[in-house]
Amino acid sequence: MTERSRIRSGPMPWQHDRCCFYRSTTRKTMAWSESVDTLLANKDGLAAFRTFLRSEFSEENIEFWLACEDFKKTKSSTKMVSKAQKIYSDFIQADAPKEINIDFHTRNHISRNISEPTLGCFDDAQRLIYSLMAKDSFKKYLKERCAVIKFSFKAFP
Repeated sequence: MTERSRIRSGPMPWQHDRCCFYRSTTRKTMAWSESVDTLLANKDGLAAFRTFLRSEFSEENIEFWLACEDFKKTKSSTKMVSKAQKIYSDFIQADAPKEINIDFHTRNHISRNISEPTLGCFDDAQRLIYSLMAKDSFKKYLKERCAVIKFSFKAFP
């Protein structure tokens, strides 16, 4: 057996216990590509996607989505008001520090109703941002991940 064939007979990069790029197992990272929901439901997947969004200068989208998920779990009406105000001032109002890209009608509807927030007051905006992440950012993320895996194939002949 030659040295080259012995090396090739070993595990391929995708067969290693850990993925070459992420901290999670390869099987889990491959499952992330099934849907954005699978990715967001996994702690390591969410962290990897957040890192990617940061590199794309669109981390505010995942931060807003997570803030809305946390907001929906709020039981106390006092906390609901303060959390709603925080989400509004961070993401919704004009010139917010992490302003998300939503249409005028959605922004206006939230602005009119923010004084008496409900658990569903950000639902339309959250759906828009989720859709943006699913249709655009997630596809870019998968494309980048495929490039990393291709690179790892070249790095491990």
